[in-house]
Amino acid sequence: MASASSSAMQDTAVSTGRVTRTFVYLVLALFALFYLLPLYVMGVNSVKPLVEITSGNMMALPQVWTMAPWHSAWSTAQIGVEPTGLKPYFLNSILMVVPAVAISTIVGALNGYILTKWRFRGDTWVFGLMLFSCFIPFQIVLIPMAMVLGQLGLAGSVPGLVLVHVVYGIGFTTLYFRNYYAAFPTELVRAAQIDGAGFFRIFWRILLPVSGPIAVVSVIWQFTNIWNDFLFGASFGGTSQPMTVALNNLVQSSTGVKEYNVHFAGAILAALPTLFVYVVAGRYFVRGLMAGSVKG
Repeated sequence: MASASSSAMQDTAVSTGRVTRTFVYLVLALFALFYLLPLYVMGVNSVKPLVEITSGNMMALPQVWTMAPWHSAWSTAQIGVEPTGLKPYFLNSILMVVPAVAISTIVGALNGYILTKWRFRGDTWVFGLMLFSCFIPFQIVLIPMAMVLGQLGLAGSVPGLVLVHVVYGIGFTTLYFRNYYAAFPTELVRAAQIDGAGFFRIFWRILLPVSGPIAVVSVIWQFTNIWNDFLFGASFGGTSQPMTVALNNLVQSSTGVKEYNVHFAGAILAALPTLFVYVVAGRYFVRGLMAGSVKG
């Protein structure tokens, strides 16, 4: 009897667990659909003629499929005076993002290495100040940054934007690498020093090969922040504005009837790089964060 009762209780528990799991999955699916709804609306309406959008249902599938809005957003949309589209601004964003991400990640790795394995008097204060920089609002640094870029002759240029994003991103990358390296065995570094290895050799041969997870976190975080930035691009871009600023100009340049299909296509074009990065490397981002939290 006791065995039968125990078996019945186990079956009830298993059944209850399945119902609970099914309910949780349904709720998560509803939230996912709600979250993805704007992307669906943009995608569907970016391949519709404008007349279908203005006179029909924006949720409906296109009756006539067309890629003309994508072509207009990419290469022939009116932005300012010249009909240029988003194409040249896409190149500006690439030229800005790639070096800024690379430099800030490398400098953050070196800072984390120094702050954990080459301790010095006042290193905790240095790390605290760098951590404080992560919480400084963008608006506070606009005027000082404009003065510095003007004195360096980098105002209104891609190198100027690279410098801005490197300076603003070093605090975050240093935080990631410092927490990741904190639990790395210091004895290995000391043994390498005894064997005659120097500062950079230890970093290159010992620390860097095991930094893959946190490096992915740093790259994804910096890439997303820099690519999606609007304030710095609008303030310091000048004639070298990134794609987010061009997208805003594209939307604002429409006079009379708004070309919603072109606007939707432009928004998707501007978001595709970050979507691609998260789809390809999203799981490594989560693993890197978990590794840093456990080891930190």
